[in-house]
Amino acid sequence: MTNNLSWNDFEKVDMRVGTIIEVNDFPEARNPSYQLKIDFGPELGLKKSSAQITALYQKDELVGKQVIAVVNFPKKQIGPFMSECLVLGAVEGKSVTLLQPGKTVENGLRIL
Repeated sequence: MTNNLSWNDFEKVDMRVGTIIEVNDFPEARNPSYQLKIDFGPELGLKKSSAQITALYQKDELVGKQVIAVVNFPKKQIGPFMSECLVLGAVEGKSVTLLQPGKTVENGLRIL
């Protein structure tokens, strides 16, 4: 099932490139997750996110990795943690493969 949306609707979704600078375990999460701190450059700064990516990624391999995230959703309380953006990934069962730019780019660049 596909829901069509207008270009104006799509433009409201603010997707940006950021670099993961810190990764912590999140034992209070209902599903296995990490707490991420992501640098989105000087305009947006640092944002936190909870990500269910433990099936395919170890903490040490995530630091320095660029990801794509939606940065204009409302903040979401997840247990004791406040998530400020939604990291995007391709989902297959319980495995999430992070979406990334094909080459290193400046943090904060908008995805269109």
